[in-house]
Amino acid sequence: MKYSLTSASGAPASRLAFGTMQFGGRADAQQSQAMFDACIEAGITHFDTAHVYTDGASETLLGGFLGDKRDDLIIATKAAYDGGAGRDNILTSAETSRARLGVDTLDVLYLHRFDPDTDLHESFQAFADLKTQGHIRHIGLSNFAAWQVVKAAGIAAKFDLSIAVIQPMYNLVKRQAEVEILPMADDLGILVAPYSPLGGGLLTGKYTSGGAGRLTEDDRYAARYGQKAMHKAADGLNTLAATLGVHPATLAVAWAAAHPTGPTPIISARSAEQLGPSLAALTYEMTPDVYAQITALSPTPPPATDRLEEQS
Repeated sequence: MKYSLTSASGAPASRLAFGTMQFGGRADAQQSQAMFDACIEAGITHFDTAHVYTDGASETLLGGFLGDKRDDLIIATKAAYDGGAGRDNILTSAETSRARLGVDTLDVLYLHRFDPDTDLHESFQAFADLKTQGHIRHIGLSNFAAWQVVKAAGIAAKFDLSIAVIQPMYNLVKRQAEVEILPMADDLGILVAPYSPLGGGLLTGKYTSGGAGRLTEDDRYAARYGQKAMHKAADGLNTLAATLGVHPATLAVAWAAAHPTGPTPIISARSAEQLGPSLAALTYEMTPDVYAQITALSPTPPPATDRLEEQS
């Protein structure tokens, strides 16, 4: 049975999550508040942040918006992107995040990335202590490969812990998660909350028309989405969107959410206006035909065994 996330009051996680990576950075306090309000109005109950986002401003702003809604929302943050996954770093990060967010308990605490230099037994002893103290409710893993998740799950079980949710990258032009991560999580009953369903904005079509964004402002994103085939797929998505009369961002998010394993994409934006098309994916009805048309715009990755003749 798949793990289910609920808020402290028992409210279920929404079909999409909202990532606050832009809060206090590309989105000022007013813009951040407007996006938070738009999410609440649309029915979003799952909010995602991290200790390292915008030097702590993301957590601080999100915490300030919660008010009397706190118990009805799922607040997830991440630890140990920097400094390794050792006990002291995890505990210090969690305590800082709780203070910034103004909450007693973090609904989800992720390990932000795999640390090959730290024994995961040490990491999960820290998580066990945090859970015993009531400082966290669920444990997540971000940017872990499938084998790393399975290894972590086995070690977590020694401390009577389980992995509730994982965060891989997943979108129309980044489909590696389909090979092992999505089927692995589905088999183990782990939720998947993939990030970057818009491919750093590539799949919105704004770069085709000369727009600016992460791909033009951040060398990491420019390299991540620099292949011509990716831009060709984005152009194809925009052509299809125009034919259907739907915003390409709506199609991109709805496509990621429509994978048979049922992931919960994390959407984000710089403003409420920019966020609108992604929120619209909550109510967009993705037909099998449209899903197939979108899927055909990018190569389906080969199976883990590389036996292409067995690929359906």
